[in-house]
Amino acid sequence: MSTSEPLRARSETDEQGGRRDRQRPPAPEPLPHPVVDNHCHLDIADGDWLETGEALDRAAEVNVTRIVQIGCDLPGAAWAVEAATSHDRIVAGVALHPNDAPRHADLDTAIAEIERLASSSERVRAIGETGLDNFRTGPEGKAAQVESFRRHIDLAKRLDKTLVIHDRDAHAEVLAVLDEEGAPDRWVMHCFSGDALFARACLDRGAWLSFAGTVTFKNADDLRGAARIAPRDRILVETDAPFLTPVPYRGRPNASYLIPHTMRMLAAVRNDDLGELCQAVDQGTETAFGGSW
Repeated sequence: MSTSEPLRARSETDEQGGRRDRQRPPAPEPLPHPVVDNHCHLDIADGDWLETGEALDRAAEVNVTRIVQIGCDLPGAAWAVEAATSHDRIVAGVALHPNDAPRHADLDTAIAEIERLASSSERVRAIGETGLDNFRTGPEGKAAQVESFRRHIDLAKRLDKTLVIHDRDAHAEVLAVLDEEGAPDRWVMHCFSGDALFARACLDRGAWLSFAGTVTFKNADDLRGAARIAPRDRILVETDAPFLTPVPYRGRPNASYLIPHTMRMLAAVRNDDLGELCQAVDQGTETAFGGSW
């Protein structure tokens, strides 16, 4: 079973387990400056999802001009590389998702294939998403998760790629592994989910913090506190599409063209100028992922 299979199953429900509203949300008002969706899953099938070209075009109409496509398993990683070489607005990240790693009886062979894909094109900018997940994988898969995470950190450093970290209910453990292995020069906390204290611990280690639609959720006060203390040049924005759709469309399938909702929330909670924040996020994303594309 690949990681993409349970992800597709999740696309039928919202985060509370209820049925999704299948209606596609309308486009928001465009942003005043371009930004990048630095974490998207264009390959994950969804009944209301968009073909890649249409997804890119709809995003561009609201000034979300580029996407980092993240592959979560071997088929998804191969798809990400192909998409990045076929579309000049996309670059790729490749890895075994922490919930996929325990499914590989031969982890060495699987990670060797990730390394081959990561080395196959300059369009591959990231090793990720990798990390730890204490929510979906039980204790029996923990050793494989940790070993996979360590191996991906090594890959990112050896190949000079950005490390993209998935952290679910594993804040202290993620930092412990990073401290033991040594973080690469560029690393991103994907869908940052901690409070201001954890944000400071990540920032002190050189992280970029990537905020998803979760920052708009009613119960996300701690997350908004983290967004307030992060320097402008260390804030990124993402969808994790088709998941984590921002308010007011939470529960519907997500897409890159909905990022303006997240950006406007970030600007509001930080008391920041929207245009200046967008410009900082755009430049910060290029820096975090090794330059423009």
